[in-house]
Amino acid sequence: MCDERFTQKKVLSQITRRHTQEKLYSCTQCEKRFSSWRGLWQHMNIHRGKYECTECGKYCQSSHHLETHIRRHSGEKPFECTVCSKQFTRAGGLVRHTKLHSGEKPYKCPVCDKAFSRSEHLNTHMRIHTGDKPYKCSLCNKYFRQSSSLQIHKRHAHSNRRPYHCPYCGKLFKANGVLKRHVRIHTGAKPYSCRHCSDCFRALSQLKRHLLKSHNEGTWFTCDICQQQFITRGELRLHSLRRHEDVKPYVCSECPKRFCRAAELRLHHRVHSGVKSFSCGLCSKSFKLLQNFVKHFEKCADNVGFNSVV
Repeated sequence: MCDERFTQKKVLSQITRRHTQEKLYSCTQCEKRFSSWRGLWQHMNIHRGKYECTECGKYCQSSHHLETHIRRHSGEKPFECTVCSKQFTRAGGLVRHTKLHSGEKPYKCPVCDKAFSRSEHLNTHMRIHTGDKPYKCSLCNKYFRQSSSLQIHKRHAHSNRRPYHCPYCGKLFKANGVLKRHVRIHTGAKPYSCRHCSDCFRALSQLKRHLLKSHNEGTWFTCDICQQQFITRGELRLHSLRRHEDVKPYVCSECPKRFCRAAELRLHHRVHSGVKSFSCGLCSKSFKLLQNFVKHFEKCADNVGFNSVV
């Protein structure tokens, strides 16, 4: 707090909220919260863009922002890293990426000494220690640490809009990142390479797992009860729910099987529906589950001599 004096009680209350970090004003578009009406009003300009994307319906503040946004749909990435040749749709993305090569992490957590290359990453990380989850879903009242996590949650849990389609099998997706990972199943691309050996991987999580198991690089997340180790904090949390807390609130309407997450229940429903959403482009065989399709595709590609596109 400070000793500054004010002539108006209203102004004093606003300053007090800044010190106490009380945020009474919530954005109806993204659930971000503010301590003053002025802050919310300024923030709302983000959602009042005049330039609409014809692909997904998103509005942008300027024609330049719209042009940059359209690159996400077209796949155009004009900014390339000179070290690893990774490409980006925006110059800012390239600037942030180069810090990975330089190892620069000027933002350090005062609690656990973990360091970050960007201040916003540190701010988000600090919520792990404080337990703060300022972003609330207006549809199911679930709270999140990041606004991006809230947007992903809304897209996956409360929206059926799927603007991104696979050029190989026509499957539709809610997020561009999910589409990119899916396309690698068709192309066989493995963009994540190990710096210690010649192994390459389709997903970043596979690379992290390889680095930990084969080269002892990285940090394991260990269960305090059974000492089982996991690659990510999310895997550890899911393990605790399944094995030690027995929290499975999602029940199948067709059978007694229960699940920890709604996504697992949706995946399980395919067993009862008989729908085979995953089709092999090499032999036209279809599968209900993604993991079965991936195993088949890899074998089928080897049998027909399919050349992976990297």
